Amino acid sequence: MKISRSKIVIVGAGLVGTTTAYNLVVQGVAAEIVLVDLNREKAEGEALDMQHSMEFQRRNVAVRAGGYAECADADIVIITAAAPTDGNPDRRAALEKSAKIMRGIVPQVMENGFDGIFLVVSNPVDAMSWLVWKLSGLPSSRVIGTGTILETARLKHLIAKEMMIDPRSVDAYVLGEHGDAMMIPWSHVRAGGKSFRHMVDGSNDRIRSIALDSMVEEVRKSGGYVLKAKGNTQYGIAGAVTAIVKAVMHDENKIYAVSAYLNGEYGERGIFCGVPAILNRKGVEDIGEFHLTGEEARQFANSASVIRESIARLAEYTGASGRI
Repeated sequence: MKISRSKIVIVGAGLVGTTTAYNLVVQGVAAEIVLVDLNREKAEGEALDMQHSMEFQRRNVAVRAGGYAECADADIVIITAAAPTDGNPDRRAALEKSAKIMRGIVPQVMENGFDGIFLVVSNPVDAMSWLVWKLSGLPSSRVIGTGTILETARLKHLIAKEMMIDPRSVDAYVLGEHGDAMMIPWSHVRAGGKSFRHMVDGSNDRIRSIALDSMVEEVRKSGGYVLKAKGNTQYGIAGAVTAIVKAVMHDENKIYAVSAYLNGEYGERGIFCGVPAILNRKGVEDIGEFHLTGEEARQFANSASVIRESIARLAEYTGASGRI
């Protein structure tokens, strides 16, 4: 009898990739974790360091460095490899550099017989998710980008801080591009079971003083602030990636705001965009579609347009026309 072992391959042994790997080790999400990196020595060192922590973990996880052949029986391949940001918070600036990296990675993964789920972290993540889908030939449901999951966490943190409640008591999603064109459908944000917009418009002086536009701007710029302050982002995004992996590996049917393929949802087709999606062992099981107000629909369409423009620049990396 063959016993299937859960296995995750992480391409990119930088800060995000290794922090994600360690999160997965600590939480015992998979039996095997393989780090793939151009710098094999660094990947080996990172793996060995994690191996030395196994005495203190809840599960004995096999962590090692490897090559693309390891993808043959992997459940998930996480791509964190990306072009250096050079301190530039504009994720779209790295488009062509990241596209070249994807073109170097995805064919090698597929040539080794990979038949699992891609989780794309590399920026600009919406365009890169589309490119990975095109290069892999996999069903769109089996390509997931981290999308606006981190913006969503930041929004919930800000609302919870203002209301002095647990962020997990806030029901909110940030939609659209993972970048400056993100949007917040305030008509669907709830805190403690109540409409947040109604509370802001209500009689409570402290809550009424909250400026929604300022909160949007803080969500939009907080990643850039972290980047400027410490030179990188790692813990928030690694936590987000870990949550997505758990939802898939444990067949949780959990909803996260990820970059998923749209086929008519929100009036858009042919792009990957940040939307609420049900995640399980199949990948993206379904997409939650909010009834947006007129202004929210306009903002979402603008965000989708920004993603579409980025995708149109990727034709040379797919051999396709780039038209969608």
